[in-house]
Amino acid sequence: MTRSRPVVARTFRGVSIPTSSHPAIRKVRRQGTVPSIHGNKFWKSSALLIDYLKKHPPAHCKRVIDVGCGWGIGGIWCAKKLGAKVTSVDADPDVFPYLHEVAAINGVEVKTQARRFEQLTVKQLSKYDMLIAADICFWDELVKPVSNMVNRAVKAGVKHIYIADPERSTFLEMAEGCVERHCADLIEWRTRGNVEARGAIMAIENA
Repeated sequence: MTRSRPVVARTFRGVSIPTSSHPAIRKVRRQGTVPSIHGNKFWKSSALLIDYLKKHPPAHCKRVIDVGCGWGIGGIWCAKKLGAKVTSVDADPDVFPYLHEVAAINGVEVKTQARRFEQLTVKQLSKYDMLIAADICFWDELVKPVSNMVNRAVKAGVKHIYIADPERSTFLEMAEGCVERHCADLIEWRTRGNVEARGAIMAIENA
C-alpha cells in the first residue's frame, strides 16, 4: 500500500497557501525560527477576507496595511490580485521569515514591520487606503487594543477597514462597539472550495 503524499499547498482565489509540509516552510522551521503568538500556520479567517474582497473589490486599495498578519496571506493576495503596495505588521517578528517565503511562492514582495496594535499611530495609519486583519481578537485583553486601533484608523482617514473572524465572543464585543461608534457592518460570510471557512467580517467604509 502506497502512502499518499502530504498536501504542501492549496490554491484559493488565485493565491497559493502553503501548508506546514511545504519545503519552504520546513526550511524556515529547520533554521530555528518559531513564532510565539499563534503565527505558526495559516488561519482560515484570512480566506473569509480574501473571498469577501474578491467579491467586493474595494475602490481604494493602492496602499494596504495587514495588521496581525501572521503568514500574511491576506496582504499577499492584495499585492497579487489588487496590485497593492502592502505593509504586513505583526507583534512577533518571527513570523516574517514564513511570510517572505509565502510571498515568494506567490511572486510578490511586501514590506514588514514589527508593531503591536497600540503602537500604530494615527500618523502612521494615515498612509494607508485600506486596513485588513484576520483572527486578531482572540483574547479578552485584545478587545480594547483592537478597538482603539480601529478608532485611530477611522480618525486617520483609512477608507476601508475589514477584520475577519470565526465569530469569537471577543471579536463580537469589539465589532459591536464599532457598529455603535462607526456605523460598521457585521457581515456573515462563508467560503467554499479548497479552503472552507465560516465566520463574519467587520467592515467600515470610511471613504
